[in-house]
Amino acid sequence: MSTAADVHVIRGERVALPVRVRDAAVASATFAVPAGPAQNLIAYSGLAVARPLPGRAVCSLAFVRYSDGDLGRYHEFAVAFLVRSPGASGGRLTRVAAFIHWLPVDQEFTLDAGRSIWGFPKVLADIPMHLTSRIKRCAVRFDGRTAIELAVKPGLPVPTGLPGGRAAPRLDAYSCLDGVTRRIPWTVSPSRLRLRPGGARVRLGDHPVADELRALGLPRAPALSSGVIPHMTMAFDAAEEVTA
Repeated sequence: MSTAADVHVIRGERVALPVRVRDAAVASATFAVPAGPAQNLIAYSGLAVARPLPGRAVCSLAFVRYSDGDLGRYHEFAVAFLVRSPGASGGRLTRVAAFIHWLPVDQEFTLDAGRSIWGFPKVLADIPMHLTSRIKRCAVRFDGRTAIELAVKPGLPVPTGLPGGRAAPRLDAYSCLDGVTRRIPWTVSPSRLRLRPGGARVRLGDHPVADELRALGLPRAPALSSGVIPHMTMAFDAAEEVTA
């Protein structure tokens, strides 16, 4: 049973934590980008980018169609960076998380919920998405002007089942809004994952985030990998303010 602290009122509707997503489809691509510029870009969060290779950070672009969940049906696009969890030492990837730098959505309810409950940097945009064709495509547009387009080719099937019936892994996502950095515990359970090296095409338009990605070498830099998940369930727990 949810306590009063676990319930938020968004546009007159009660939203209880954890917020659950019962069906979502995801396409994503990861890129190796210069660590120095990436660190400068997310310096406002107080977090440090992970550096899996000398001088390189990891930037991920993803689009998600939420078909069934506590926040309704909507489309979302994400620009995220792999970061070291606060307190992690050295450059090892033993404690890493996803820092969400930019998160357009196409519905106002999830916009308000994401910003007020977790401090996610959600903004309202038009996000046309095509997930039924072989190549998965998405665009983010503001007032008819394209900020970014991403196309992802599916790869080979990858097993996603957990042996012994173990629970879905709990990850950490980080957000920073209005100068406050937060940690959000996040549980994901993907099925029918397909991965491949490369396999993504990015087109950047006229938008500040597009300029930020250009400064990191996109769209010239090839994707390290791309992936498609036709079905995923998720759960988002309460955010916790952190001192990064």
